[in-house]
Amino acid sequence: MKKTLLLLIVMFASATVFSQTPNVKKDKPPVDYYKIISADRDTTFVDTTLSIAKKYKFNYLRKDNFELLQFSNVGQTYNSLGYSFDRLNLKPLFVAQSHHFNYKEIEDVNYYNVPTPFTELYFKTAYAQGQQLDAFFTVNTSPQFNFSIGYKGVRSLGKYQHILTSTGNFLFTANYHTKSKRYFARVHLAAQDILNEENGGLTPNSLQLFINNDPEFRDRGRLDVNFENAENKLEGLRYYGDHYYELISQRDSTGYSVLTIGNVLSYEDKFFQYNQGTPFAAFGPSYETANLFTKTKLEDFNVKAYADFDNSLIGKISAWAGYNDFNYGYNSVLILDNQRIPNRIKGNIIEAGAAYEKEYRGFKLSGKGAINIAGDFDGNYIQGAASYDVNQEYNAKASITLHSVAPNFNFLLYQSDYQNYNWKNELNNIKSQELKFEINAKKFGSASVSYSGIDDYTYFGIKENDSTPSPLQASERVDYLKIKAEKEFKYGNFGLENTLMYQQVLSGENILNVPQLITRNTLYFENHLFKRALFLQTGVTFKYFTKYNMNAYDPVLAEFYVQNDQELGGFPLVDIFFNAKIRQTRIFFIYENFTSLFSGKNEYFAAPGYPYRDAVLRFGLVWDFFL
Repeated sequence: MKKTLLLLIVMFASATVFSQTPNVKKDKPPVDYYKIISADRDTTFVDTTLSIAKKYKFNYLRKDNFELLQFSNVGQTYNSLGYSFDRLNLKPLFVAQSHHFNYKEIEDVNYYNVPTPFTELYFKTAYAQGQQLDAFFTVNTSPQFNFSIGYKGVRSLGKYQHILTSTGNFLFTANYHTKSKRYFARVHLAAQDILNEENGGLTPNSLQLFINNDPEFRDRGRLDVNFENAENKLEGLRYYGDHYYELISQRDSTGYSVLTIGNVLSYEDKFFQYNQGTPFAAFGPSYETANLFTKTKLEDFNVKAYADFDNSLIGKISAWAGYNDFNYGYNSVLILDNQRIPNRIKGNIIEAGAAYEKEYRGFKLSGKGAINIAGDFDGNYIQGAASYDVNQEYNAKASITLHSVAPNFNFLLYQSDYQNYNWKNELNNIKSQELKFEINAKKFGSASVSYSGIDDYTYFGIKENDSTPSPLQASERVDYLKIKAEKEFKYGNFGLENTLMYQQVLSGENILNVPQLITRNTLYFENHLFKRALFLQTGVTFKYFTKYNMNAYDPVLAEFYVQNDQELGGFPLVDIFFNAKIRQTRIFFIYENFTSLFSGKNEYFAAPGYPYRDAVLRFGLVWDFFL
């Protein structure tokens, strides 16, 4: 009910603005006046075109999920087909990372500046009694002040027993600048919740019925699951503010020199809880015989002061210092091996960092680094990059990243009503090094090569003689190579979009499991019809990845863990689509996993014990309103 009300509020705000505007015909501002400003202050604009890239982003996450494998129900988690070690955090991340794919972090939030009110409505059908809606509205009340309000809600029962999903992401943003454009401020409020009913996957007998494609069990609700009495929930509330002032603001035709000081404040309260009516034997012995319940909390406060000096000759130099106070843990005391262990990890961190950017005749040099100079966790990173733009059609970039950070909180401390899921560990920092090359050429396509080396890699895995996952830290180094290429071929109204990725784990192949090859190819036809009133796009998308030891999913932790007993994958995923654009409305019809209709055996799995989704026809649209 709350989610429906929030959607109605967003839509009502949009309708109110429209209704109060006089019905006077006037020229609409160009679409590139509708600006989107990222957390890093990069600016793009609203794009209403219909393309294959837009088709790839028409999903629950609203972004290309080429390196992800979705579970059977929308709103569930994703298995990873590839990895990127590019997040530069200086402290541990929260628990239940498998439920964070749809969780908006600070760096995921955009701000806006629009000449007229702008609304976007997204809708896509879900599975068995559900819907997926995303409503967004933004307006400038004056040239200096903008606010936006948005809510994305998903509720889907799913095809299998006890996998209902219910998620909600509410986001409010505002940004302001003075008429002199010397003082700027932006804030956001994010309230998010992600609820998943858990069933532990199919039972062994049901797995065989699924694999053998028994016609009596094509109604997936008839297949037995391991349990029907558990759910987990991730919820977070965040307040964020960033403001800065230009102490020196000198700009003329010969150059510029700007000195800025600023301050960032944020506070986030998150929790993850797991409930289960009665224990499941495969998870081991439990402290409780009924109503199992565990709640993990994190309170995270951050403040940062920074200064930027931007000069047309020298470049841009930035420096900052930050303070972080965190409180992670549980309200229950735990005794392990007759020894009381702490139930919380509380502390603070003081960090300092600097960055540099300079552009000159197509060359761009950049670098940044930060270190925890005091506090309860050690951490540091340094990153350097160089790029060159030959012209608008050719550019190349090389970067190197060194990063050291403590493992996530649930590797260090975890509690549960299941006895096997309790631990307190002292682990080394994860130390990673990444070298990456990228090239983009309009004529030849784009390609990237990355090499990552990781020492003290930390993961969840099964210890010898155990049946449930535990935190493990690798004694050997992990070396990971990833090569990705993209190229589109066009002939008249026909096109062929290709994405190919090759991966190889050079060492630590039993620790980091990835498919060696992933390919996605889309053959399509597109053309304007009815005197250009409609733009049609139709075709077929083929995706394939080679067999590998696919990570397994654990619902108690809401994490994936390494298993080396079962190879999965090696199956084609074929989608047939029919898309159209009428004015600012994009309409999508997609028949997902079409080839499963003709398969004698079902080998479609998103994780061991968890089947991938069956063939299904889905409909949706993205509707943009410009006043």
